[in-house]
Amino acid sequence: MKNKSVLKNVVLSLFIAAGLLAISAPSYSESMSERSGERQEARDTKQEGREKSRDTKADCKEGDDRRSECRQDKRDVKQDSREKARDIRRN
Repeated sequence: MKNKSVLKNVVLSLFIAAGLLAISAPSYSESMSERSGERQEARDTKQEGREKSRDTKADCKEGDDRRSECRQDKRDVKQDSREKARDIRRN
């Protein structure tokens, strides 16, 4: 008699767990695809920043600026793109 009661409780618990899983699975997959899009957008932003920083450094080198100033300009541009990427991922 006690075994039947335990078996009923186990089966009932399994049905409840399966129901909760079925309800939460679609929302989980939607949030994963949203995060994936945000990550890709952040990567694209950082890549654009890299390209822009290279161009900035090349333009600086063509001028009469010192190398240290050119390096700092490049770092500043890259840091700005990193901050934009962080903002994209946070929102």
